[in-house]
Amino acid sequence: MIRRTTSQKKAIQEVFQKSDRPLGIEEIVSAGRQIIDSLDQSTVYRNLKLLVEQGWLLKISHPALGTMYERSGKGHHHHFHCRFCNKVFELPGCALNEEKLTPAGFVTEGHEVFLFGACASCKN
Repeated sequence: MIRRTTSQKKAIQEVFQKSDRPLGIEEIVSAGRQIIDSLDQSTVYRNLKLLVEQGWLLKISHPALGTMYERSGKGHHHHFHCRFCNKVFELPGCALNEEKLTPAGFVTEGHEVFLFGACASCKN
């Protein structure tokens, strides 16, 4: 099946190209409406699903904020959630040693770490 690139899809991609952090649906809709004022939530959800299926975006399951999305291809990393501005930021790399932490007889398939607190802008 050939999928055409719509102006709505382009707008959503532009939102992620301008952002260097994971985004929730409300942030995506709000930023997308700055590009196309008629952009609605159902269109955003439909295009997010396509972009995940195409491997352009990754879906993240945040323990407090729910589903978020970020650009793929960045390598393994973790996230920091600022409880004041409610933004999620990417943390480079990984310091977790799965081999040491996994109990004997268990098999680890992956992990996700979320730190939380105050970001640099909100700490004051």
